[in-house]
Amino acid sequence: MSNTVETALLWAKKLLKNSECESYSLDAELFMMKVLDISRVKLFIDMDRKLSDSEFSSFKELVEKRSSGVPTQYILGSCEFMSLDFEVNPFTLIPRNDTEILVETAIESFEKNGTKTFIDIGTGSGCIAISLARYTGATGVAVDISQGAIETAKRNAYKNGVSEKINFVLSDCFENIDEKFDAIVSNPPYIKTDVIKGLMREVRDNEPYNALDGGSDGLYFYRKISNEAKNYLNEKGSIFFEIGYDQGEEVRDILLNEGFSDVRIIKDLAGLDRVVTGVKK
Repeated sequence: MSNTVETALLWAKKLLKNSECESYSLDAELFMMKVLDISRVKLFIDMDRKLSDSEFSSFKELVEKRSSGVPTQYILGSCEFMSLDFEVNPFTLIPRNDTEILVETAIESFEKNGTKTFIDIGTGSGCIAISLARYTGATGVAVDISQGAIETAKRNAYKNGVSEKINFVLSDCFENIDEKFDAIVSNPPYIKTDVIKGLMREVRDNEPYNALDGGSDGLYFYRKISNEAKNYLNEKGSIFFEIGYDQGEEVRDILLNEGFSDVRIIKDLAGLDRVVTGVKK
């Protein structure tokens, strides 16, 4: 008996639910939409459509990948961030909604202060730098230690029409940088090394380890970037960090100890500390 869209979805949702995938229903529908190249509306209209053997085989492969713990975004090869579409793959961290708070904070500051140039440290998919270039008049440099991430970010910049506004550089933080900027923006690795093994399997087993590991206390990159930042910021330049929910006071103190002024902690929509900013004296 051949499978219909409806019966295939029922099978997939049951398998994914049993595999403890929280978004099992949505994931199954997204995979079917990808295989059939149809919209969500068309999906629900076509529930009685019979699937060919090749269509069901392709769908089954995606579902089984997800049930093994591979993130949906990696399976689909893309995700949305700041209303833009980004390619994602195992070279890059999957952009989170929380990071939009960092970008929105930076955009507000750029517009207020007339920020012209920025550097994004640890760009990954390029979502931060590309969003800033797309929604402000600023141009930037985006660095990452991973060549695979840099190549992915370049493709994303081209796809989102900002290739000419961002220079992508393979660099460990500021190592290969020799210019100054009006702003530094970073969502650095901030998870404590010994906590990583306890993360959800989707994250722990699939996302790049060097994009997660913030050292023994999770603060290694905040110290490193803050210590070097003054050499790469123009006068009155700003720094913007995304942080873990329990790192606000510690990162604030790091910036204060490095001589930054106007240091602020900004909360996310859940009321948790999410961003720390400061200004070079």
